[in-house]
Amino acid sequence: MTQQPSIPTRASFPGQHAQWALEERIKELTCLHGVARAVGRPGADPAAILEEVVTLLPAAWQHPQAARARIQLNGKSHATAGFEQAYASQSADILVRGEVRGKVEVAYIEAKPPADEGPFLKEERELLNSVAHELASLAERITMDEERARLQDQLRHADRLATIGQLAAGVAHELNEPLSTTLGFAQLCRKHPGLPPAASADLEKIVAATLHARETVRKLMLFARERPPARDRVSLRRIVDEGVAFVESRAQKSGVMIRRDAAPDLPEILADPNQLTQVLVNLAVNAIQAMPAGGTLGVELYREGSGVVLAVEDDGQGMPPEVADRIFEPFFTTKGVGEGTGLGLSVVHGIVSGHGGTIRVQSSPGQGTRFEVWLPAETPVASPPATARQP
Repeated sequence: MTQQPSIPTRASFPGQHAQWALEERIKELTCLHGVARAVGRPGADPAAILEEVVTLLPAAWQHPQAARARIQLNGKSHATAGFEQAYASQSADILVRGEVRGKVEVAYIEAKPPADEGPFLKEERELLNSVAHELASLAERITMDEERARLQDQLRHADRLATIGQLAAGVAHELNEPLSTTLGFAQLCRKHPGLPPAASADLEKIVAATLHARETVRKLMLFARERPPARDRVSLRRIVDEGVAFVESRAQKSGVMIRRDAAPDLPEILADPNQLTQVLVNLAVNAIQAMPAGGTLGVELYREGSGVVLAVEDDGQGMPPEVADRIFEPFFTTKGVGEGTGLGLSVVHGIVSGHGGTIRVQSSPGQGTRFEVWLPAETPVASPPATARQP
């Protein structure tokens, strides 16, 4: 039998193999150097960095003409043309703080001879792991930049709230005296005998408008923390009874049914009864307004942890997330001009926070809205339950 001659390989010629190995290492080091330089470039757009890195990878592999690369990071993908036609691929996870945030892959679009890992070399595996590490540092930097931007937004928001609070306090003090004077004179004029009906009607409008303006000033003062709560032992059942009485007539006119549900043996809380009544009335009025075609207004009381929850729920229009995230901001409102000041829920938030409580909001468009106000019992613990969320 005639023996077929063997096909020569790089391993058959030690000198050629050493030269080939050196060339492969140079390609890998050149690639890693380019990746490190791209990732470390300050101020560069992360998307542009990933595009640059993904184009550097194929040239570092043993068969660059058939190599394609792809990087997936934070839900976005960057790939060289033709990656979808991959025949065999090699990948490494991008880990950030122990969490997989994506992966980097290199693939061949045609069959290649077997090596250490399929058609890939063990040195290429090491290179891919190093690239994944570099990309993880980029992802970490992106996360830190996002966190820094978020903190700066929070600081700006807090500063804006503080400024609004100072302005609100000043405006409230300036308006209180002229409003009281206007109301007093209007009430005196209203008692004057022999007033024509038209003049009497106009005076009624003046009194009503002045009272409305004074109520807005009172809300501004509450928001600005100019009136500290007067604490006393309070039964939330009584708060609910009084608050519901305020809105019953309005609910009937709007075709809204009120449902009440209170758990037995609820503890008393240390609170300002007038302010808590304002919280309930404000939430209830908002709920009624969210049900223009009628519906059900639910008011619940139940224990949770070391406190009591007052829940107000409607089956009205609901809110999208971008609205729900801003409802406690002062002067934010989705109502038309003249229909609301945007102070109601910010005052509610201020009152609840002033009592050591928290507010949770659940809402979806077309699914209604539920507010849950958690308030500590008369002997509160150091912190609210873990499920409570500060807005």
